[in-house]
This record gives sequence, C-alpha cells and structure tokens, in this order.
Amino acid sequence: MAVKLVSAAASHVGRVRSSNQDSGYSGYQLFFVADGMGGHAGGEFASALCSQRIAQIDANYATPDDAGAAMLNVILEANHTLTETVAGHPELSGLGTTFSGALFVDEQVVIGHIGDSRVYLFRDGALTQITKDHTFVQRLVDLGRITPEEALVHPRRNVIMRVLGDSNEVPQLDAEVLEVKPGDRWLLCSDGLCGYVSDEIVARNLGSSESANEVTEVLIGEALEAGAPDNVTIVIVDVLSPATATAVEPQAKYVGAAENEIVIQDRKGRTSLRLLNPKTLKDIFKNNEESTDFLPESDALLNKFQRETAKKVRWRRIRQLATILLLVFGVAAGLYFAYQYTQTKYFVSVSNGHIAIFKGIREELGPIKFSKVYKETDYLVSDLPAYQRTEVENSIFATSTADADRIIKEILKAAANG
Repeated sequence: MAVKLVSAAASHVGRVRSSNQDSGYSGYQLFFVADGMGGHAGGEFASALCSQRIAQIDANYATPDDAGAAMLNVILEANHTLTETVAGHPELSGLGTTFSGALFVDEQVVIGHIGDSRVYLFRDGALTQITKDHTFVQRLVDLGRITPEEALVHPRRNVIMRVLGDSNEVPQLDAEVLEVKPGDRWLLCSDGLCGYVSDEIVARNLGSSESANEVTEVLIGEALEAGAPDNVTIVIVDVLSPATATAVEPQAKYVGAAENEIVIQDRKGRTSLRLLNPKTLKDIFKNNEESTDFLPESDALLNKFQRETAKKVRWRRIRQLATILLLVFGVAAGLYFAYQYTQTKYFVSVSNGHIAIFKGIREELGPIKFSKVYKETDYLVSDLPAYQRTEVENSIFATSTADADRIIKEILKAAANG
C-alpha cells in the first residue's frame, strides 16, 4: 500500500555569501538538494542545471530497482552535460555540485548521494544520518587517523572527494534502498545547515508537531542564528498513511539557484552562460567567502591532510594552554594586588580579650582572613563600659596606625569619664 507524502523546501543565501549556489527540489516522488561549487557563475550553474535535469525523473516507478536505475542514469547524464558545458565555456572551469536525493516507491525509498550534503531520517523520536560525507576529513575519521572533534577544526574540512561536474573522475554515487513507514520525517539539507546547527537542535525541531513547512522555516532560522556563513537549503518530507487527510496538495517546487532560468548570451562573438538572476556590481566583485574545493582521493593527500590536522590540533592545544596560563596569572595577580591593598587598612578590635590594632580588613573569605594583629594593648575590653565595648567588638575603622592609637586613647578617655 502506497504512502502519502507531504513536503516543504526552502533555501537562503545566508549571512555571508553574496549568491546562492544551493539548489533544492521538492516534488511528487522525488526530493533532493544540490550544493554548487566553483565561484559565483560555476556553483550556481552546476546546481541549477543538475537540479533541472534530475527533476525530470520525478515519476511513479514499479520497483525500487527501476527508480534506482533512472536516478543513476539521469545523474550520469547531468554530469556529462556539465563536462560538455565546461568544454564549451572555459570560464566555468572547476564547477561542480553535490547531490543528495530520495525517490519514493510505494513503501520504499531509493537514496542517491554524492558530496557532503546529507539525508537524515527522524523516526520514533530518534535522528539517524543516512548518508556519509564524501570529504577528506570524513575519510580520515573512518580510517581512525583523526577524531570527529578534530575534523571540526580541520583546515581542509571543505575539501570534497566526490562531486558531479568538471572532473576526469567518473561519479561514484552511494545508493541504497530503505523501508519507509507512516510517521517518518525525512530531512535533506546542504552543509549550510548540518555544518553549523547541531543534531540535537535538528532532532528537537523535527520531533515537534509543527508542519513540514513550519519546521523548514525554523531550521533556516536556526542556521541564521548560528551565523549562516554558507547557503542553507532544506527539504523535509513527511510520510503519512494514505487515509490521512491533508490540506496541502503536492506540487513540484524548485528553491535556490534552480529557480532561475539558464540563458545563453552572445558578447562580441563569444557565448557565455548565466542564470537569469541579476547581481549587483558589489556582489560580482565580492570574493571573501569560504569556498568548497574538489580533490580526488589519494594516499598522498590523506597523509598531507593528516599532518595538517596534527599541526592544527597541536597549535590549538598550545593556544588553549597559553590562554589558561594567562587566565591563571591574571587571577593570581588580581588576588595579590587585592590582598596588598587590604594591607594598607587598619581597624581597632578585640584580640585575646584585649583592645588591639589590626592590619588589613575585617572581612573573611571562608577560612581565608585578610587581617592580622598589628599591636595588642594591655587594656581589657571587659573593663570598658557597654557602649565602648560594643564599638570595639564591632571594629572601628582607622586610616593608619597613628589614627588607631588616637581612637584607642579616645575610647579609654571616654571610659574613664564614665
């Protein structure tokens, strides 16, 4: 028995980038995200072209094998188109795109994945990452050469091993078929979300009772709250039983760069491709964004990146130790100067039943005292009248030892006068 699918999709340029190189598609049976790379023109063009080409297989299939074959064929076709396009338009050299998609067939789903976008499944209150990133740092983690924590600070964490696009490598697509059931909530996203928003926050929002559209907008907001240094694209698919009534009718929707039309321009005898999405002059020349790079896997690069990780982690530990030492020194220096300041103060109080002059301040911090007896007199506090005795027991502030001697003389004089 087929299930019912309700979906939502959204894409945001983020707070740093000047153009959106992400694309997303939310259709009838097919859903995916694609994260472009290769500069303004290349990244947008790669994800848009692939998205518009791959979306053409959004249809009902008899079996998951048929669906998987259709997905693989169209991805290879899209990759070939990108390669041919670069050959005719050298200005797009280096373009590429990730792809993470889900094609539903009755109560099963075909997952296709290449790059570092992700597919997640939220089922029975638990979030599971279905795909694995095709990045060098993930490969180093898999080999046990670095830890997941070290991967987060790796200087080459944006280097991808597999993409669709301008490469001599044949695309190596990860594919699998999974069971689906009513109550599932599937999340497909670019690394603009999963790279900056924790799985805990993602799971909490996916587990809410809000609609797919509302959760999509909330997760976009979470990415923006985290700084959103990259484009953010999210597609959510809710799996419902066929009998569940829904107010939303399924419809195909592109988001991000794929929303724009690809056009060919003739300029002085040369043809160039661009998306029909005008940019300002400022956007075109803006080039301070963190980029994603593609490099095919090799042992030499893995060893190089591992050395870079060790160096990065070593310097980070040195900085952390230096920071701790500076903080300890700062606290110790502050306490020292604070104590020295207290030792410029004096007060008159009681020591061993006698009137005494104390150096420091009366206040204490647990077992730590900030005063000591400077001079103990021969005069007993018990010989004082009640008023003067209470004053001494409560302590009387003095500006100096001379001032303390003056205070004691006045107390004794007042006591003698009755």
